[in-house]
Amino acid sequence: MTRDLDRVLHALLAMQRQSWEQGVTGHALLDLGLGAAAVLVADAAVTRQHPDGRLGDVSGEAGAVNGAACGEAVRYAATTDGDPRWSAALDAQLDWLVTRAPRAADGTLFHLLDNRQVWADTVYMVVPLLALCGRTELAAAQLAGHQRRLHDERTGLYAARWDEDRGELDRPEPWGTGNGWVVAGIARALRLAPGWPAGLRDELAGHARAVLESCLAYRTDDGLFCDVLDDPGTFREANTAQMLAYAALTGAADGWLPPSWRDTGAELLAAADRRVDRYGRVTGVSGAPDFARPGTSPEAQAFHLLAHAALDRARAAVTPTG
Repeated sequence: MTRDLDRVLHALLAMQRQSWEQGVTGHALLDLGLGAAAVLVADAAVTRQHPDGRLGDVSGEAGAVNGAACGEAVRYAATTDGDPRWSAALDAQLDWLVTRAPRAADGTLFHLLDNRQVWADTVYMVVPLLALCGRTELAAAQLAGHQRRLHDERTGLYAARWDEDRGELDRPEPWGTGNGWVVAGIARALRLAPGWPAGLRDELAGHARAVLESCLAYRTDDGLFCDVLDDPGTFREANTAQMLAYAALTGAADGWLPPSWRDTGAELLAAADRRVDRYGRVTGVSGAPDFARPGTSPEAQAFHLLAHAALDRARAAVTPTG
């Protein structure tokens, strides 16, 4: 890694993390080739696994699905270390997702334990892990359930939240990070599970491309996006650009987007690069802990690293050496 990426990684590892932040940290470490560190991330997630199966539970988190983001690192540990605790922990997390987590009548998972809401964030938390573990049709069904409730076919964008009891959107605005979770989740799922059923891979890839294109229509003059994509009164936010860059670069690297998307992804990432401060923090992102104002966050740190790793893959794939 370059010195700049080292600083971003060090800042990430110094930050306090909730379950999904632990998970996306593991994803970044795996994509950077830092497998031993990813095992340590998995160890912490398993140590803090809730009895119901949710990985990385910190102080009784209300999240129903966020811990599933830790599953990829746990699965990696299971394939590289003979300790049976890894497989047992992953099986418990999968059993929670597949059979016991709260969900709507059509099977679409609710994001939290204490209400019946469907969030765009859930796509990234569960779809890649289900696909990685061979549950591709179930992964696609989760995406479809979220798409039915949250996707606006007129704008091509995702709303943030749906309330199942009221049968209406709870947060109708197209939050940039929410759309980022969707396209990044699809991109990672396609990468982790190359053996998708016939036609399903193309369907998911086409949807991801359509959402990417819809988001890009709202890119601002500094190459970033407003926190709410169609509301210029909200702050300029950097992590949306990183999440879209990750999806675009992954698509170019894996062949489900044309090679020209490599340049689009590189431009998006360059805009976010300008937001990294001297401590390695990606600034001006939707900030932890409530993501309601500009700040910093572990998820933004991780997506900076994920996008740079995807840029390296895209460069190698689009302009192969030898």
